[in-house]
Amino acid sequence: QVQLVESGGGSVQAGKSLTLSCAASGSISRSQLIYDDMSWYRQVPGKQRELVARITSSGGTTYAEGVQGRFTISRDNSKNAISLQMNALKSGDTGTYICHAEYKVIDLMTSRLTQRDSWGQGTQVTVAA
Repeated sequence: QVQLVESGGGSVQAGKSLTLSCAASGSISRSQLIYDDMSWYRQVPGKQRELVARITSSGGTTYAEGVQGRFTISRDNSKNAISLQMNALKSGDTGTYICHAEYKVIDLMTSRLTQRDSWGQGTQVTVAA
């Protein structure tokens, strides 16, 4: 199984910065894992989970319109980890930030390829106006 562990959340004043980290770990018996897109989502009570930022295995990035220019997602493929540098935080950035990873599972015996994904538990970010 693949587990995603987030860290770095907290409470800050508007205008300040936070950095979130997410690391993937785990293995699947007799299989190779290849990580594809990894992302950060934000969940606010009563609202749909929304994509904040995504990074491909080759480093291509996508951002939600509201964080463009303020947030930067990065990736360390050697550690299967991503980070989210959040600058100039606003009260509207408040929420639970959840890490998501898509990955391929290749059976070493049969070469069968299966696409899977995993979610982290989330880390809370609270921005006071």
